[in-house]
Amino acid sequence: MVSEEVSAWRPAVPGVVEVLHAHFTDHAYPMHVHDAWTVLIVDDGAVRYDLDRHQRGTPDGTVSLLPPQVPHNGSPATAGGFRKRVLYLDMTQLDAQFIGPAVDGPDLDDPLLRTRVAQLHGTLAAPGDEFEAESRLALISERLRANLRPRLRTAPEPVAHGLAGDLRDLLDARLLEPTTLDQAAALLHAHPTHLIRAFSAAYGIAPHQYLTSRRVDLARRLLLGGRPAGEVATAAGFYDQSHLTRHFKRVLGTTPGRFARAGRPGSVGQGSPVGEVYPK
Repeated sequence: MVSEEVSAWRPAVPGVVEVLHAHFTDHAYPMHVHDAWTVLIVDDGAVRYDLDRHQRGTPDGTVSLLPPQVPHNGSPATAGGFRKRVLYLDMTQLDAQFIGPAVDGPDLDDPLLRTRVAQLHGTLAAPGDEFEAESRLALISERLRANLRPRLRTAPEPVAHGLAGDLRDLLDARLLEPTTLDQAAALLHAHPTHLIRAFSAAYGIAPHQYLTSRRVDLARRLLLGGRPAGEVATAAGFYDQSHLTRHFKRVLGTTPGRFARAGRPGSVGQGSPVGEVYPK
C-alpha cells in the first residue's frame, strides 16, 4: 500500500533554501530544528505540532511560520493525514529579531499572504521563471515582516545564554565531529546530567535530538545540492549510510535516496519521477 509522497528541490532563487511538497497519512515528525525559516501551508487535512512547549495547529487558510533553531514536531491532526507545501527561507528574508514574535504566534491568518505563498509555489514548480519567483518572494517577505513587526515591541527579553547556550554553540561547532557527552561536560565544566537537564529545559529538546536533527538538515541540503547519497552520511556527521538512513527516515518519513531522487512536481528530478509515491 502506498501512502506517502515527497517532492523536494532547491530552486535557483536567492533566499529559498528548499521547496518541499509532501503528503503523509501517518508519519509523525519527532522534535527537530532547522537552520531556515519554515513557511508552511496545508492544502488538505491538518497538522498538529508543538513549538516552544505550546501545542499548535494549522487552521484552514492560514500560513504557519516556524522560526529557525526553535524545536518543533508535527503529526496528522485528521484521519486522512495531510498534504503540505513548504518554503524554507534563509535569514536574508527574515532576520533574527523576528524569531520571538514568530514563536509567540506562528499561525498567520492572512489570506493575501497565503495566496502569494501558493502563487510562488506554482512559479517554482518549473525552472525558467526565476525573476518572477524573486519578485513574488520579495512581496511574501515584506508581508511576513508586516505581520510580525507589531509584536516586536511586546516580545519578551531574550533568555541569558547560560550553560545551555554554551552547549548548543559547542554542538554547532562540532556538527561534523564525533562528540561524547563526557567530552562536552569536561569542556564546559559541568556534570553530564546537569548539561542534559539545562539544555532540555532551555530549548525543549534533548541535546542528542538537537545534534541529530541539525545533521539531518545538513544531509538534505547536500542531497539537493547533488551530492550522491552514499557520500552524504559522513559529510553530514553520521557514522555511515545506515546510520544516516535510520535517522533521516525517522525525521523526514523517507530515505535519503528517495529524497534525493525527488524533484519538481510533474518533472524529472535527478533520475526519477517527481512526486514519486513511496511504499511504507
